[in-house]
Amino acid sequence: MPRFFVEPDCISETSVHITGEDARHIARSLRMAVGDELTVSDAMGREYLCRLTKIRDEECELEILSMRHSLAESPVDITVFMAYPKSDKLELVIQKAAELGAMRVIPFESSRCIKRPKEDKANAKRERLNRIAREACGQCGRASLLKVEDPIGFEDMLTLARDFELSLFCYEGEGTVSLREVLEANRGVRRLCVIVGSEGGFSESEAAAAARAGLVMTGLGRRILRCETAPLYALSAISYALEL
Repeated sequence: MPRFFVEPDCISETSVHITGEDARHIARSLRMAVGDELTVSDAMGREYLCRLTKIRDEECELEILSMRHSLAESPVDITVFMAYPKSDKLELVIQKAAELGAMRVIPFESSRCIKRPKEDKANAKRERLNRIAREACGQCGRASLLKVEDPIGFEDMLTLARDFELSLFCYEGEGTVSLREVLEANRGVRRLCVIVGSEGGFSESEAAAAARAGLVMTGLGRRILRCETAPLYALSAISYALEL
């Protein structure tokens, strides 16, 4: 069944209004008809089963048949901090992080980042990444939207990470605790973050700074994972340990 995200103010007690590109998609691409049913989400965890009552290219009206809180959301509020990788790897991570239940992806700069964001293209890049997240959330049946936030520096990332119940700093060096052990000891956690590096990982000084900040130095197994694999491995493990 088709699924669309709308702003909360487009939803009343009995009806929903869909406008713009989504309305055109309903009318022209999907060729839906009055009486057809679809799912609408307010992007905050609520989903509505609706029936089309009016179809126009610029606006569609729907009657609400029922509402429920989505069963597709993770019980854990998860943020992914990712150091800027090369190419389109960040797009892949955002798409899959949405499927794996994350709520936020926040890019940051570390000392070993090869690619760095261009200020004049930052807004367009963020909008594109949020479109990718929106499409992924709709495809996998979520009723909340993963948000891609503005890029930040390494020190700002550490400051934000301190505020989580559990902050996992994924590191391949010595002095780490296995992800399995960390998750087994924190089964009651409801708000956590995962921090991963770019292609070159983290420097020893960055790892030391993370440890001083109180982040949990976490190992992801015996093999060195690619930067785009590491967050997806961690999110999958979190889902298995804390959700399933």
